[in-house]
Parts: sequence; structure tokens; C-alpha cells
Amino acid sequence: MYKKLNKIMGLVIAAGMLLAGCSGGAKEGSADTKGSNQPAAGTVELTPPGTYPLVKEKTTLKIMVRGNPLVENFETNEFTKWYEEKTNVHIEWEVVPEQSMQEKLNLVLASEDYPDVIMGLNVSPTQQMIYGSQGAFVSLNDLIEKQGVQTKKMFADNPEIKETITATDGNIYALPEVNDCYHCSMSQKMWIYEPWLKKLGLEMPKTTDDLYNVLKAFKEKDPNGNGKKDEIPLSITQKSWRSTIDAFLMNSFIYNPVYGSSSKHMFIKDGKLDVAFNKPEWREGLRYLNKLYKEGLIAPESFTQDENQLIQQGENPGTVILGASTGGHEGVFTQLMGDSGRWKEYKAVPPLKGPGGVQYAAVDTTALTPGAFIITKKAKNPELALRWADGLYEKEMTLRSVYGRPDQEWRDAKEGEIGINGKPAVWSELKSYGTVQNVNWAQTGPALRTNDFRLSAVAKGDDDLEVILYNETKNKYEPYQPKDVSTVPPLFLTNEQASEVADLAKTINDYVDEMIARFVIGDASLDADWDSYVSQLDAMNLKRYLEIYQTAYDEKNKK
Repeated sequence: MYKKLNKIMGLVIAAGMLLAGCSGGAKEGSADTKGSNQPAAGTVELTPPGTYPLVKEKTTLKIMVRGNPLVENFETNEFTKWYEEKTNVHIEWEVVPEQSMQEKLNLVLASEDYPDVIMGLNVSPTQQMIYGSQGAFVSLNDLIEKQGVQTKKMFADNPEIKETITATDGNIYALPEVNDCYHCSMSQKMWIYEPWLKKLGLEMPKTTDDLYNVLKAFKEKDPNGNGKKDEIPLSITQKSWRSTIDAFLMNSFIYNPVYGSSSKHMFIKDGKLDVAFNKPEWREGLRYLNKLYKEGLIAPESFTQDENQLIQQGENPGTVILGASTGGHEGVFTQLMGDSGRWKEYKAVPPLKGPGGVQYAAVDTTALTPGAFIITKKAKNPELALRWADGLYEKEMTLRSVYGRPDQEWRDAKEGEIGINGKPAVWSELKSYGTVQNVNWAQTGPALRTNDFRLSAVAKGDDDLEVILYNETKNKYEPYQPKDVSTVPPLFLTNEQASEVADLAKTINDYVDEMIARFVIGDASLDADWDSYVSQLDAMNLKRYLEIYQTAYDEKNKK
């Protein structure tokens, strides 16, 4: 079994599609009765639901958590200490480096060496169904009903959240992080250094040809004025938020939602699921990228560098050398709020019109991460674990865990203050998000930030990061939301579907990623090797891969 599970867990998961599982006391594979697969309750004495502290005597939970580059130390973190005092629950942390979290998760699940809780490790719907049905993860239905005061309120106010995180067997295997972020919904962006445009007398690109001409000018006309050919027209990392090389540019050739769907590059047209990466339009997009690469307009390291290396380019001491990059915000390639102030000088490039008239802003309508908090069968006190997570949905807890301390990192709004959305503000961020600190968890674990909550923050002028992202998205990206195609919503698969699709997804997605790089670099020919590439995808059973997701999508729409 372990060999099979290791194979299944190799599935590559797109950022944003996450989940969690079910049970301990049920017979393996018997998850058809909601909430029936619960481990025995612990012996701790809980206080009444909705009150603090949660237990009369201090109790420890063991939590495996994804490492966060913005959090210095979860153990000494000020929110950790504050929440321990409030709940009387001590956390024994096992921090997993973000870069290796999927491998670590696979190992833990295969070995059954579980902590009490898995938090922030992006457990996919496929993994939730497999391990939930086998009893590795606790079904949360009954726990929520008994102890989930805030969770039930969240479900009542936002029924779509409960629908999204409920598996096909009726069980809820994970609590979500809710982040209904407007600018995140169209986050496959490109950013360009505006001072260079002005210096060279260039306009913001509107077409793919315009971008080519701008990048060529950046390379050849010494826009930083130092007399050296040190400018990097376009540099990208494959490893940061919404930053892959195809995420923005391929949407000028074919709709390419890289994030938020049940599989990368998958879309819905006329009720049918399909993929972008075997279409003639995809080929033409790769041909365009190959042209940029051959002419030295895309940095060669774009396929290998990490986010820190890219930021080093964006923050090159003294002289600006980076002309453009991709990502969900300027912090992907510069230091947000950094001393250089460069992050404010990059402006969003609107979706570019391609040679065939295609001009899409890829849309991710998923306002939550379904797999933020999982209770495993090893938890001795599952009700306490649920209570602990449930409290994180309260407004104050969300503000503290995401932003920090009241009147230091945030405060309540004052009378007359206006929010980002132009309505009366509710709260104000006092220190901008994105710097390394040790007072909050920086969006790790459960939290409840609805769209209204986010946009009710006090607008602090044109230099406010959230205001910038809101305005750039609304003015430049919203007009190009697709009308003829759409992004696939998160889909739960049955255990059988999940087991079958796991190998298919890994094999296909790994191959597509490899060939994107090879075609762009020129290691493979778009003329001589394209047909064999498409044939290889067919041999990898792409047809069956799509059939499985189509069945899951049709089943979801019946409800």
C-alpha cells in the first residue's frame, strides 16, 4: 500500500487548490456516513463552545506547518504567544520548508507518522479524498456541529464556502483559509518599469508586438543611462506567486488559467473541459516566447532562478537593470516597501492583444484555500483542535494572525475614513504587508477575509499597495475577463477518480512544464517536434485525464 500511496502522492498540485481529509475510528474506505469516522475524544475538559480559554488546563497540540519566508519563527511569534495565552493551548511546531513541503507531506502520509494537525501544506482535493476515505484525516462534520461556532457562522453567511470544501462523499476534511481577494482574482500580471518607458518615449504596450519592441528598446537603448549593456529586458521566476513564464503572456494566444482550476491550463468552453497546451494557439504562443528568448529579451535564468535571485535583480544596488517581470504583485521581483522605492515605479501591463486578437485576463474565482487545516487520526483531542482553528475565523483573530497587533500593525477605522472600495472604512493597516517579521503568521492557516473585509481597509493614498493592486486590476484587467471561456472551479474527485488521475496529472503536467522550457529555449523545435509532443500527450492518456475531470465537473453541476 505504501508504495502505491507514494506514487499517488507525487501529484503536482497547482497553487490554490488544496484540501484535507477524514477519520480514525472507521473501517478503511468507509467514509460514506458523515462524521462517522471520528477518533476517540481526548480527556481534556473543554470550556463551552465560543468561550475562552478553550481548556481549563494547558494542553499541547502538535502542528506541522508550512514554513513562511515572512515569518521569522512560529514558536516565538507574538501572535503564537498571544493566542496560546488566550486559548490555553500550547503549540509544538514542526516547520516544513516551503520549497520541500510537498515532498515532506508525501512522506508523512505514506509513513503514517502524523502530527495532530497539518496546517498550510496545501493538501489537494485528490489527497483529501484518498486519505480521508482511508481514515488518515478526521471528518470534521460532527466536530463543526458541536464546536465550530465561527465556522457555522461563516457557512451561514457564505454558503458557497461550505459547498466548495465538502467532498463528494459529504464529508468536510479540511478547514479553509478564506481570502476573497479582488486583485488576486486576476493575478496573472506583468509589470514594467515606467521610468524607462518615459525616458525612451515609449507607451505602455498594448499588443504582443508592442511588448517585443519595448523589450528590444530596453536591451539596446541604455535606458538606465550608465553606458553599459547591463539591462535585463524581462526576467521571470517559475517559483513565486503567479510568476511562471506562461501565466501572463500565453493569454494573448489562448485562455490559460494557470492557477485556481483543478488542473493547470484547463478551461471550460460550452460546458466542456479542455486544455490549452496541445492547441495550435499554444504553439504560436511558444513561438513568440522563443523569439523573445532567442533575441536575448528574456533572461536565460528565468527557468531556474528562485524568487530571491529575481528580487536581487530588481533591487540591483545603485542602478536599475530590470525592465519587466511577471507576478501577482510587485513584491515578486522587488522588495515591497524597500528603501529603493522601486516597487512603486513598476506598473501593471494590461492584457496584450495577440496576433489573432486574443486578449484575456485569466480569472481565478476561488476565494479560498480549502486545505488550510487538517486534523489527523493521531490527534488525541480532535474537538480541541477544531475549537482552536475555529477561533481563527473571528475578526480580531484574523486581524492579529494576518496583520499583527492592534494599534501597531492595524487599528479600527476612524469616523470619516474611506475604504479602498470608496465606502466607509472598518479598519486600517498601519504597516504594509510583505516584510519579514515575527508578530503575525503572514497568511498561514485558517483566517476569514471576505471581499468586503479586505476592501473596507482605509485607503491610504496612491502609494498604498492594496490601493495600487485594486486600481490596476479594476482598470486594466477587469475589462478583459473572458466571456466565451471560464476557469475550472475546484473539484473533488471520488477516491477511484483521485487514484486514477494522480499519476495522469503528474505525468502530463511535468511533461508540459518540461516542454514549455525546451520549446522556449530552443532545445526542441516547434516545427520538427510539435507533432511528436502532441502525440506523446495522447500516449499519456490526456483523453482519459479530461474525461475524469469532466465527470467530476458534471457531477458538481447536478447539485
